[in-house]
Amino acid sequence: MLWLHFFEALLILCGVQGAEGKCESHSTCSACVSKVGCAWCKQKDFLLPGEDSSHRCGTEERLRMKNCSEVMSPSSSLHTVRDEPLRDEPGRMVQLRPQEIHLKLRLGVPQRFNVVFRRAEGYPIDLYYLMDLSFSMRDDLQNVRKLGHQIVGALRNVSRSVRIGFGCFVEKDIDPYIGVTGEVRRMPCRGTTACQPAFSFRHVLPLTEDVAEFRRRAERELISSNLDNPEAGLDAVMQVAVCQDQIGWGNAARIVIYTSDDVFHLAGDGRLGGIVRPHDGKCHLDSKGLYDMETHLDYPSLAHVAEVLAANNIKLIFAVTQDHTDYYMKASEQIPQSVVGVLEEDSSNVVQLISKAYDDLSSKIILEHHKVPAGIDVSYESQCGDREHSPKQKKGVCNNAKINEQVSFTVTMNSFTCLSEAVTFTLGVQGQNEKVQVTVDTLCDCACNDTEPSSPQCGGKGTLNCGICSCDVGHMGQRCECDSDALEHRDGMMELERQCFSPNATTTSTSSQPCSGHGSCLCGQCLCRGHFRGQYCQCEDHSCHRHNNLICGGNGKCNCGTCECHPNFSGPACECSTLTDQCHTSGGGLCSHHGQCQCNTCQCHPGYYGERCSQVRDPCVKFRPCALCLATKEEKCERTCGGMKATKVNESAAFLCFDEKVHYNIKVDQADGHVHILYAPQAGKMSAVYLLICTASGGVVLIGVVVIIICKILIEISSFS
Repeated sequence: MLWLHFFEALLILCGVQGAEGKCESHSTCSACVSKVGCAWCKQKDFLLPGEDSSHRCGTEERLRMKNCSEVMSPSSSLHTVRDEPLRDEPGRMVQLRPQEIHLKLRLGVPQRFNVVFRRAEGYPIDLYYLMDLSFSMRDDLQNVRKLGHQIVGALRNVSRSVRIGFGCFVEKDIDPYIGVTGEVRRMPCRGTTACQPAFSFRHVLPLTEDVAEFRRRAERELISSNLDNPEAGLDAVMQVAVCQDQIGWGNAARIVIYTSDDVFHLAGDGRLGGIVRPHDGKCHLDSKGLYDMETHLDYPSLAHVAEVLAANNIKLIFAVTQDHTDYYMKASEQIPQSVVGVLEEDSSNVVQLISKAYDDLSSKIILEHHKVPAGIDVSYESQCGDREHSPKQKKGVCNNAKINEQVSFTVTMNSFTCLSEAVTFTLGVQGQNEKVQVTVDTLCDCACNDTEPSSPQCGGKGTLNCGICSCDVGHMGQRCECDSDALEHRDGMMELERQCFSPNATTTSTSSQPCSGHGSCLCGQCLCRGHFRGQYCQCEDHSCHRHNNLICGGNGKCNCGTCECHPNFSGPACECSTLTDQCHTSGGGLCSHHGQCQCNTCQCHPGYYGERCSQVRDPCVKFRPCALCLATKEEKCERTCGGMKATKVNESAAFLCFDEKVHYNIKVDQADGHVHILYAPQAGKMSAVYLLICTASGGVVLIGVVVIIICKILIEISSFS
C-alpha cells in the first residue's frame, strides 16, 4: 500500500504544479477562478509596477506565500430546498429523501450529499396484463380469464392498493405477417369459429380495482392467428408505456406482465411489409383502443422500448415459455427493471411467477441520474443496510433490500465546465416515480464587491474591480497612467518604447529586445508575461540554482535568478546550513578536532573518518612505530609518538593491533581530540622458543629420573621375596 500512497501524493503534487502553470495566463478574476485549482488576488497593491494582471492568478497557497491578504477562491456549497421525512401513510407515501437540493460547484472541487431510500410497506401497485393472443396461446387465454382474483389477491399481500388492466397483441395487419385474402383475414384460425382478425395491439381494460370487470373483459376476447412466428409484442409494450392517460397509470409501482410463447419482431422487420418509417415513440390508440399506426410505423427497437419504459418508471416481467427464455434473457439485459420468468404451457403458474418477479424487481434498488449535462460527473457509494459499504460506481446499487429497510447513497458531483446558467436534472430509483430534483450552478464569476469608479488606484481615470483597473477612454496602463493619445504620434511612441529597453542591453542578449523579449511595452512600461517580472521583465523566479531537485533547495526564495536564503542557510542553492549542531562533540569541540564543519557536516582531515571524525583510518599501521617505541624505550618516544597519550596495560586487555613485540589499541578522545594508545609489550619469538625447549627437556629428564627410581624400588622388592 505504501507505493499506492506515494503514487497518490505524486499525482497531487503534479496536479498542483500543473494548476500553477495554467493559472499564470489568466488576466481576469472570472477567467482565473474558472480554472481548476486557481485563485485570484484582489488586493489593491499586490502587483509591482509594470506587472501584468495575470500575476494576480495562481494557486491559493502560492498567493498567500506572496503575502496576498485578499484571495478570491469561491467554495462549493449545498442547500437543501425540500426534505420531507420518509413515511408510509396511505396517499402520502415518501420513500426517497431529500426531494430537492441546490448545488453551487467550484470547478474541480467535488461536492458530496446523501440520498436515502426506504422501501415502504403497502406501496400501491398498477399491473397491466399484456397477453399474446396468437393461436398457440388458446389454452392460456382460458386460464387467464379465471386468474384476475388470484393475481390481485397475491399482490395484496404486499400492497394495500392493487389495480389491474388488460391488453393483447397479435401481429401487424399486413402481408406477409398475416393472410390478407378475404375469408383468411376475417377468420385466420383455419375453421375455428371462436377466432378474431389479427391486430398489432388492442388496449382492452384501463387499470381498475374491479377484478370482476377484468374477468368480464378477458372473457370477451377471442384468439387470433398470424403466419410468421414472431409477434408484434414491442408495438404493444410501446403503446402501454406511452399512452399514460388511456392506460390510467397512477402514482404507484407500475408493472407490465408480458406473456407469450414466441419471440417478437424488432426494428427493421417492418421492411418485409414495406414499412420503413421508424417508430416515433408516441401514443396512437383510436377510440376503440386499437393501435392505428401499425401499418405505417416500423416495430420499435429494443433500446427505444427500454428508454420509454425507464422514462415512465415501468417494470417489465417477461412470462414466456421455456423454449424462448434464452432469447428473452438477452432482451432483459438491455431493459432496466425487467426480469424473465418461465411460463407453464397453459399459464397456470402465472400468479406465482408475478409474485416472485415483483419481489425480485422491488428488492433491487438502483439509484441513477437522468439528463445530466456534459461536464458534470456523478458517482455513487452505496450503504445497503448494515452490509458492506460499496466503492464509487456510476450507479448506486443495493440488492435484496427488504421492506422498511433503509438504504443510503453518498452522491458525489463534480463540474469541469462553466455553465452559462443553472441546470436542473433528477436522480431517481429505477421503477419508482419519486425523484430528487438537483439544480446546479457553477462558480465561474467573482463577487469581489470592491467596484470603485474614478478610483485613486487607477489615477482617477478608471474603475477598480477585483483589484484591476478598467480605464476610461483615452487612458490605459496598469493604473491608467498612460495617455493613449501619445501613442498616435511616432516620436512619442519611439520615446516610450525606449523606456522598455534595459540600459545594459547588448545586441546578443534578450535585453536587446523590448522588455527582454518576455513582455509587451505599453506606455513606456513593460507588462511581463507568465512568471517574468521586473522593470524590464528581466527577472523570473524559476531559474535559480536547484538542490535535491528543489529551487533554492527548498530553503530560500528565488528572486530574479538569485536565491535569497532563509536564516541559517547559505550557498548558491541555499544548500548549506550555517548551523554546527551536527558537528559538535563532547567538550564543545567540533569534529573531534580532526576536521572542519562545513554546511553542518564534518569534513575530516586526512587519516580520520566517521560522522564526527572520531575514527582513525588504518590505526594499526599509522601508530605501529609509536607502539614499538613504547614497548622497547618507553620514556624516550616523544618524537615518535608526537604527543600521544600512552598507557601501559596488562596482557588481559582486548587488543585490535598486534606485533611480535607489542599489542596495542588506539582511541580518539572526542573532548580534546588527543589520540590515546593503550599497549602491552610482548616477549620476543626466540625467547619463547628457548623457554619451550628448556621446559620440554627438563620434563623429559624429570620423567627419566622418576622411571629409574621406580625400577630400583621394584628390583629391591623382588630380591627380598
